[in-house]
Amino acid sequence: MNARIATIFSATALLFTLLVVFTTRWTVLEAGALRDQPSNRRSLIEEARHPRGLILARDGTVLARSVRRGRGSRAHYERVYPLGGLFAHAVGYSLIELGRAGIERYRNDALSGKRQGVDTLLALIEGRSGRPDDVVTTLDPAGQRAAYAGLAGRAGAVVALDPRNGAVLVMASEPTYDPNLLRTKRSTGGALAPELNRATQGRYPPGSTMKVVTAAAALDTGEFTPQSVLNGDSPQIIGGAPLANFGNQSFGPISLTDALTNSVNTVFAQVGERLGKRTLFAYMDRFGFGRLPQLDYPRQQMTVSGVFAGSRLLGPDDPLDVGRVAIGQERLQVTPLQMALVAAAVANGGLLMKPHLTDRIVDPDGRVVKRIGADPQARVMSATTAGQLTEMMSRVVEEGSGTAAALAGIRVAGKTGTAEVAGGAANQAWFIGFAPVERPRVAIAVTVERTQGQGGTVAAPIAREVLKVLLANR
Repeated sequence: MNARIATIFSATALLFTLLVVFTTRWTVLEAGALRDQPSNRRSLIEEARHPRGLILARDGTVLARSVRRGRGSRAHYERVYPLGGLFAHAVGYSLIELGRAGIERYRNDALSGKRQGVDTLLALIEGRSGRPDDVVTTLDPAGQRAAYAGLAGRAGAVVALDPRNGAVLVMASEPTYDPNLLRTKRSTGGALAPELNRATQGRYPPGSTMKVVTAAAALDTGEFTPQSVLNGDSPQIIGGAPLANFGNQSFGPISLTDALTNSVNTVFAQVGERLGKRTLFAYMDRFGFGRLPQLDYPRQQMTVSGVFAGSRLLGPDDPLDVGRVAIGQERLQVTPLQMALVAAAVANGGLLMKPHLTDRIVDPDGRVVKRIGADPQARVMSATTAGQLTEMMSRVVEEGSGTAAALAGIRVAGKTGTAEVAGGAANQAWFIGFAPVERPRVAIAVTVERTQGQGGTVAAPIAREVLKVLLANR
């Protein structure tokens, strides 16, 4: 009998302990996560009774702030975005009517002063509980303005980052929208979808910018050198079908370097076939293809780059034409952010850094609560390979299709790309690159949708102006 009572007592004690543990978990550790769901309107109304922290550009420019509205019991705070649509996609919004997006969503714990898990306990100990922090971003206002000036109302995107540490300097998506107007007027309608962040969500055929990835794999495996000579004739049978160079131009025997300078499709398709699917996909994986970018930004506002059959992501075991993947065709779809990361990996000696939009989080007393430093993501290629590829990409800007990206007194490395869309009626224009070649400080990707021009005539000039502004400020 005593043993039975002891067993019942032990079981009761265990259940009580579990109840305490789970109650603590939900009320302390997980409450913030539940409360901060963007769709939780009750939470949004509650938080509107208190001001949120500032969101600032890297130079201190205010990108988002709270203003008090109403009096007495009707008093509440609304978010104001002083620069309107200039930073709309990166900063996002925090509105009772719509929820949250962008940095407003990703950094809500800091901006609202309502932290989660262990941060809640630390804030209590340090006396910061309930006090909103400010978020200082990596974004550069002058570079952002240059990007929108270059896009000039054309649908597309510009992403620029510091290849040394992954700091995102520019994230521009056109068309944009004014988050100040979202309370009264939704702007998601229409084919252009202005609330879509084309920098992180837009998926496009990369065209010849993919040849940078293919060249990296070719050189890094040791299968090819910059001086390797291949057949540049056009057309050639690739994957069982004819493939031509731009304008059906034939080059005859040509080095890998000259093939990149002249963007010779038939050469890089041969390279892709010789490398094979597994090797090419392995290097794509190193660059970050096939998974969401490791960016401090809502997962719901990013998409994966890769080869797709409908919505299904394909891999090396699937039937596909590796020669055409190698030149940016064959259902390959990429985001501008992904291609900026490709350029950044080459620029940083083959070491890809995790991209980030937040530089630091600062409390109301000016103390740095959290600083986002340089964090390596992957060793994509050797430093030797990156150096060889840098020289090859420099030739593209100095004497190839990328001359419109050249800067006076500053060496620029890059690659243009032009992909046919809309059944061949229009082009997706691209430029990716970095500068200065000797010590790269800015890597960039520019794309413009449905244009009649080429990457070298449409996207490269935009990149030049953004690079010029960013390098002057750094």
